[in-house]
Amino acid sequence: MTLASAPPRIVLAMALAGVAFAPAPADSRAELRQMSSPRVLKVGPGEDYAKPSDAAASVRSGDTVEIAPGVYSDCAVWRPDRLTIEGQGVTIANKTCSDKGLFVVSGNNVVIRGITFRGAAVRDHNGAGIRAEGANLTVENSKFIENETGILSNSVAGSTIIVRDSTFQGNGACSGLCAHGIYAGRIALLRVEHSRFIDQHHGHHIKSRAARTEIVDNDIQDGPTGNSSYLIDVPNGGTVVVSGNRLEKGPHSENRSAAIVIGEEAKKKGSNPSEGIHIENNSFISDLPGETVFVRNFSTAKVELIANRLQGKVNALQVASRR
Repeated sequence: MTLASAPPRIVLAMALAGVAFAPAPADSRAELRQMSSPRVLKVGPGEDYAKPSDAAASVRSGDTVEIAPGVYSDCAVWRPDRLTIEGQGVTIANKTCSDKGLFVVSGNNVVIRGITFRGAAVRDHNGAGIRAEGANLTVENSKFIENETGILSNSVAGSTIIVRDSTFQGNGACSGLCAHGIYAGRIALLRVEHSRFIDQHHGHHIKSRAARTEIVDNDIQDGPTGNSSYLIDVPNGGTVVVSGNRLEKGPHSENRSAAIVIGEEAKKKGSNPSEGIHIENNSFISDLPGETVFVRNFSTAKVELIANRLQGKVNALQVASRR
C-alpha cells in the first residue's frame, strides 16, 4: 500500500504503529502536480464551458478563464483566489446572481479584463456589474453600461481595488439607498486611473469609503443628459489624491452644491485618518446656471489645491462644518 492510496484513518493508524510507506508511483505524483497547476478554461460556443457560470462551477485557484466574443445572458459567482477572467468583445447582461450582480467575486486577488457588464438590476436597486466581496480586485479595459451600480465593493480590511482603462456610462439609481458608478466600502485603497465616467444617474460617479482614494487621469462628466449627484464623494475622509482629471458638472445634476465632497459622513459613520487631501492639475467645468463648489471639505484634514483650472460659476474651496 502506498501513502497516496491509503485512506486517512489507515494512514494515521499505520503511522502510529511505525509502518513505513512506499513512495507514490511517479504517475500519481505527476497527476497531483497536474491537478494543482493553473489551468486555462475556455468559455463559448463549442468550448468545454458554454457560459461563464459553467466555468465558475469548475474553476480552481490560480486558473485563467478566457471568454469568447459574444453576448451572454448569464451571471457567475467566482469563489477561488488568484483568478484571471478575461475576454474580448464579451458582454455579460441582464441576469444577476444571489440578488447582487452579474459577476459576484468572493475570491481574493482576482483580475477581470476586457468585459462589458450591462443591465444589472436587483430588488434592492443596487445591482452591480461586479460585486466585490473578496480582497484585492483589479479591473482593466472593461465597460459598465446602464447598471444600477457599476462596481460595488464590500468593506474588507486591507483590500485594494484598482480600476484602469475602463468606461462607466449610464449607471446609477436612487430608489431608497442610492447606487453609483463605483462604490467602494471600507477598504485600504481605491485607485481609479485612465477611465471614463459619463452620464451617470442620481448617485455619484465615484463614491469611496476607502482609507486612501486615488483618482488619476480620468474623464468624469455628467454630459448633457447625466443627472448625477457628486462627481466624487469621499464620505469618511481619509487620504485623497485627485490629479490630472477632466471634470464636468452638467446642467441636470441633481445635487448642484458641489463637485467633490470629502468627509460629509465622518461624524456619523467614522472618520478615516488622513495624510492629506491633494487636488491638483484638474480641469473642471460647471455647466450649471448658478454657483457651485469645486471642493467641499467637511473633514479636519487640510486641502491642497494646486494648478486646477476652473470654468463657470465656481467657488474653488468651501470648508464646511462636520455633520
